[in-house]
Amino acid sequence: MRSHRDETTEGLEWGDLLIEFETFPAGLDTAPLLRGLPGDACSCPHWGYVLRGSFVVRYGDREETISAGDAFYLEPGHVPVFLEETEMFEVSPAQELRAVMEIVTKNASELEDVTWR
Repeated sequence: MRSHRDETTEGLEWGDLLIEFETFPAGLDTAPLLRGLPGDACSCPHWGYVLRGSFVVRYGDREETISAGDAFYLEPGHVPVFLEETEMFEVSPAQELRAVMEIVTKNASELEDVTWR
């Protein structure tokens, strides 16, 4: 199987995994989007690679900065904050991500100034 980032805008399921090429705007703090999830943080693990940009990932006990050229693993319990426009390739368990996105979509509909692609 293959996917090209210009062809994969909504994500593509490969078995139990969802692959996505994503772009997040500079300044996006995902904390308001994650309210209502356990610990008000993303409960889905993600593996990926940052093509450009950077973001901080907050955990209850630490922070990590992930930048262009970095491969990453985000363990459950993370809250990303995007420092600059960030483009990445990401792999997530599809079922877990769907549960998170249900809450994120509900929260986003209640906020006026949240944008991501």
